[in-house]
Amino acid sequence: MAEPYAGPAARDGCRVGVDLGGTKTEAVMLDENLQVRRRARVRTPAHSYEMIVGTIAALVREMSSGVRVGRIGVCAPGTTFGDDDLVHNSNTPSLCGRPLRRDIQKRLDVQQQVKMENDANCFGLAEALMGAGSGFHTVFGVIMGTGVGGGIIVDGRIHGGRTGTAGEWGHHTLHRGGNPCYCGMRGCVETYLSGPALERRWEEMTGRRESMQHITSCHKDWRPDLLKEYGRWKDELLENFGYALADVVDILDPDVVVLGGGLSNIGFLYDEGADSVHKKIFSPLASDVPILQNKLGDSAGVIGACLL
Repeated sequence: MAEPYAGPAARDGCRVGVDLGGTKTEAVMLDENLQVRRRARVRTPAHSYEMIVGTIAALVREMSSGVRVGRIGVCAPGTTFGDDDLVHNSNTPSLCGRPLRRDIQKRLDVQQQVKMENDANCFGLAEALMGAGSGFHTVFGVIMGTGVGGGIIVDGRIHGGRTGTAGEWGHHTLHRGGNPCYCGMRGCVETYLSGPALERRWEEMTGRRESMQHITSCHKDWRPDLLKEYGRWKDELLENFGYALADVVDILDPDVVVLGGGLSNIGFLYDEGADSVHKKIFSPLASDVPILQNKLGDSAGVIGACLL
């Protein structure tokens, strides 16, 4: 078995990464020792493709000012496939069908080739090389936040599959004929295990519109009838989490699963959630797979972009 990738060599120079998110865009510059030396965050102009390209280019220039840059990486929602270099399957509609990587390259007019990857793949790469998945051969990096995604890292390298969509467990069918999804299908994992989906389910059950943070942290002070609904809501979450992630483990048989995104801060996913997953895995040999919280926080994606 190959040894995990040890990371980039110091001679590569500084690295600049940009993480294009649905609401914010973050950029960092890592020095030759992979330490963060510069950082900036701005609001994402998600409605305008041209403004997205301009924002990314401006952030790269800001991070690159006065230093020798060896690599430039961008992580974004969706996948890029084929000779046309177009973005597909993105939940940011303005990106779909557009040559984002090429347009950033043209706008920057730099010698280095701009590299681009799916945001969940970048999260997984960062956690595999510098975070909770360090030292493991096969890492499945999970994003559970506004959306649900995943990235497969094998021996320190992204496994994108033939079309770059490997790991997209968020659009597996969890409930046949279930909740409608923006992708055009019904019953996708994302429509049950994303933050917005769980908030909608809570509102359906209680009539209360509240944030995930409030639901999971304030329930101890609620009256008995709400506590009962909270128990039902939590049981549904755990059951869906268990079936959805057990399917991935059955197919991939990873050495570790690392959770990221806003929902990764829910403490019960690492004991009751892990127990729900382990009980549903086919092979008893795989039913001890560790399910760990990320170590790099919400900057894992942008650090992963630097490591491309």
